[in-house]
Amino acid sequence: MMAKEEKVKKTKTPAAVKKMEEKKLEPKTSEAIEIKVPAPVTVPVEVKDDGDGMLPEDFIMEKDIASKPDRYFEATGRRKTAVARVRLFTRGEKQFMVNGKPYTEYFGLVADQETAVASMKKMKCLDKFKVTVIVNGGGRSAQAEAVRHGTARVLVDFNNNFKKRLRKVGFLTRDPRMRERKKFGLKRARKSPQWAKR
Repeated sequence: MMAKEEKVKKTKTPAAVKKMEEKKLEPKTSEAIEIKVPAPVTVPVEVKDDGDGMLPEDFIMEKDIASKPDRYFEATGRRKTAVARVRLFTRGEKQFMVNGKPYTEYFGLVADQETAVASMKKMKCLDKFKVTVIVNGGGRSAQAEAVRHGTARVLVDFNNNFKKRLRKVGFLTRDPRMRERKKFGLKRARKSPQWAKR
């Protein structure tokens, strides 16, 4: 018995084992597996010719050129709780708009009007660019100073040579003065309730 088992073990050489593994891996059927790929579906598109000889590609290119936005420089100005987002356009109608209105209409006081456009007047650029401003928060005077700060910053973005003159006048400095928050137990930031001895 022992001799027979030894013979069986000796007959299984590495080459024989390899052949057995190859037989197991071979597919039972000789037919190759076919993968069916669906054909691309084409839908006919009717192109109406208006008689001007324009192709659809030309129309798309013309539309893209027409809808291309103007180039602009953007900056943010702040004062107290007022925030002004200023955009300076190099093309377009030369105007200064604040929240969709001319600055003279938006700011009622002449002092606020002068403050809002002070940066532009300092650099003599008021009638050279289209400026749009979106401002919110704070009162009108704080908004005017936020607009001045924003326009000064956007002018520096446009031309870095303006920085020295605007810095000297103080238009590039963000005014850090803000209302101090109210503290608990007090009437305001520092004002305390009336104290009674008896």
